[in-house]
Amino acid sequence: MRLMLSATLMAAAVTVAGMGAANAQLTPPTTAGAKPKAVTTVPVRPALQKPEDTANAMAQAERLALQSDLAWVGEYNGAITGDVSERMVNAIKEFQKNRGGKPTGVLNPQERGVLADTARRKQDSVGWRIVTEPATGARLGIPTKLVPQLTSDASGARWTSPTGTVQVLLTRRKEASPTTAKLAEQEKKEPAGRTIDYTVVKPDFFVLSGMQGLKKFYLRGTLKGDEVRILTILYDQAMQTTVEPVVIAMSSAFNAFPSAQAGPPPRKTVEYATGVVVSDDGAIVTDRVATDDCIALTIPGFGNADRVAADKEHDLALLRIYGARGLKPLGIAGQATQTALDVTGIADPQNQGGGAAASSVKASVAQLVGGDQALSPPPAIGFSGAAALDASGKFAGLAVLKPVIVAGPANAAPPAQAALVPAETVRNFLKAHGVTASGESADAKAAVVRVICVRK
Repeated sequence: MRLMLSATLMAAAVTVAGMGAANAQLTPPTTAGAKPKAVTTVPVRPALQKPEDTANAMAQAERLALQSDLAWVGEYNGAITGDVSERMVNAIKEFQKNRGGKPTGVLNPQERGVLADTARRKQDSVGWRIVTEPATGARLGIPTKLVPQLTSDASGARWTSPTGTVQVLLTRRKEASPTTAKLAEQEKKEPAGRTIDYTVVKPDFFVLSGMQGLKKFYLRGTLKGDEVRILTILYDQAMQTTVEPVVIAMSSAFNAFPSAQAGPPPRKTVEYATGVVVSDDGAIVTDRVATDDCIALTIPGFGNADRVAADKEHDLALLRIYGARGLKPLGIAGQATQTALDVTGIADPQNQGGGAAASSVKASVAQLVGGDQALSPPPAIGFSGAAALDASGKFAGLAVLKPVIVAGPANAAPPAQAALVPAETVRNFLKAHGVTASGESADAKAAVVRVICVRK
């Protein structure tokens, strides 16, 4: 195995060609009685947007999630930084080819959903958790099903499999005037017998990989002041297929010196969501988070909207558009009885495969501890506020997407990336704010609208 975990990815900066060219018309000299020659102009076709351009237009958190999912399914073996590279685009194409699709390098919403669901199942199979190691305070991702046995002391911690085929070590020590270059040279020689096939040294961290006896190893170290913290992963060669994607994820998740407070993720200046028309007088229900702090809310084709109510507990928002005609409200009465759902929304145009038309993706709903209902796989960015119906056309509820979580409470499973706000909760919210749902149609594609929030 050559474990190619580069510390940084070269961003692919590709400029889309201009939409047209100046058509300079040169008039030839004329003679008496002669007709001027007609000048024929040939329109210049705009260049097609490249996969790198589509990826660069995505939000940083979305690129991180995409790279992480590609790594988990074994297609991407680079650092998960959110930077766009040829390696990332090729990984997307390989995923598409392996599923029998056209390798465009741009995932459509259905492909993105399958990728996310496959990655989640891989994570579940190894018991992936973000934990805080008590002795050091470091945060790292641990495959708890692969290495369920934990021992720790003041110098760090060790997670191991019952037979020792996989081991994860977190160590700490003091060094006088350490540098990453000096530490890397030291780690190459200790313990004796290590052979190195990959090295990267940066001012703030270093990475080594190779063989240690009969085991493969991956090591990532960093320092702060005179303290050194090193994450080492050892595994038998027979475990390579299972462990390799986990190693990439662990490298990305490792935070040796976490700050006390990470703070909220940055908000998008322009955010796209989906709204569901529920009455013919302009009432629209959508996701609260996607419509927070907007200086302008727009429903394309209908104009501006006002946010007239919000439910923080259930992440619902009520919008109003005035004087609109031709609305086709969705019927939200009745009770869905099936867990297999069609989620209908409009993808973010800057997301992989996002367009202006409504589309539907398959998802299943599962009850979580605490009463929340998770949607799996999570739909594409832009689907927050999408309508979920079962196979009989009954309204099941509203899909809301959650921010990407890169760290969480110790020993806790990360929250669902997408949740379902049940139909009864939606109806109660509307009733509490004087909205009489007037729709009788089960045509979700006709009832959903794009919601655009503009922030400062």
